[in-house]
Amino acid sequence: MGHNSFGSALTVTTFGESHGEGLGVVIDGIEAGIKLDCGAIQTEMDRRRPGSNPLGTKRNEKDTVTILSGLYQGLTTGTPLTLVLFNNDQHSSDYVELEKVYRPGHADWTFEQKFGIRDVRGGGRSSGRETSARVAAGAVARQVLESKGIKIFAGTVQVGSVVAEQRNWEESDNFLRCPDRSAAVKMEALIEQVRSEQDSIGGIIECRAQGVPAGLGEPVFDKLDALLAHALMSIGAVKGVQIGDGFSCASMRGSQCNDQRDRNGFLSNHAGGILGGISSGQEIILQAAVKPTPSISLKQKTVDTDNCERILEIKGRHDPCICPRAVVVVESMVALTLLDLFYCAFGRQK
Repeated sequence: MGHNSFGSALTVTTFGESHGEGLGVVIDGIEAGIKLDCGAIQTEMDRRRPGSNPLGTKRNEKDTVTILSGLYQGLTTGTPLTLVLFNNDQHSSDYVELEKVYRPGHADWTFEQKFGIRDVRGGGRSSGRETSARVAAGAVARQVLESKGIKIFAGTVQVGSVVAEQRNWEESDNFLRCPDRSAAVKMEALIEQVRSEQDSIGGIIECRAQGVPAGLGEPVFDKLDALLAHALMSIGAVKGVQIGDGFSCASMRGSQCNDQRDRNGFLSNHAGGILGGISSGQEIILQAAVKPTPSISLKQKTVDTDNCERILEIKGRHDPCICPRAVVVVESMVALTLLDLFYCAFGRQK
């Protein structure tokens, strides 16, 4: 039912809590004989890990990955690949005062309504830290996709009202992975401003996939764009997804929106590389809207478990903007979706 698992031909199951012993992922269905670069996996983990980015949380986890199964002499065996990372810098005492209070913007209330119990330490299973396991799996998927000529990259293209006007991806070597250097400077300044105000801010992450062959996805329910939207919307901070021109299509005419063709190929890519739910062979382009971090130090109204009104000031170490560390999470979910559909379409060897 997809409680903690994702995918079909490639199934990914994550486990663990924010302040438990650790987190991990089991990848079932990965093809055999792939030589994994463990250093590259760790590099991806370092992009997401707490404490790696001056614009983010001060929690400092090493997020060192240990591979428990599915690898022999550096090659995948075709059996379940299990990766784990242990928590070392959790401050569970930061959450003691929240045991009987529901945090605004968090899953505290809904989690308790569903399960009758909740882990108050950082949100437990509903914490953004769960995405570390996704990044570990995505790092593996990206290596497999790259062996097939498929490249995935993403960056922050908006923070608050600051919008990137350029798409110079070779210039995205900043903390936000923003493809517009001048916009990146303004974004960083805005993030530091809201941090000083004890607040947070949202943004938009754009992801692109190049080298994707035509034919991935199904024409009805398992459309490629539907599955990508599902994958991205499963990230806790994501509140909206658009493919290609997305919502802009609502104000366009067919003559503007249609991707016309000549004998050399498509003349535009308003559809974002997906037509009728199936990849067209063009670059896949999508965007994910990321909400502001709900944990802020400003006073907020809420209620406690006795339904008494309370004023809450959240303590702890939190990101003033989720985007900088979420870029690699978006890339990972896109990679896992594309590899799953690649296996569905072409099998485990091509």
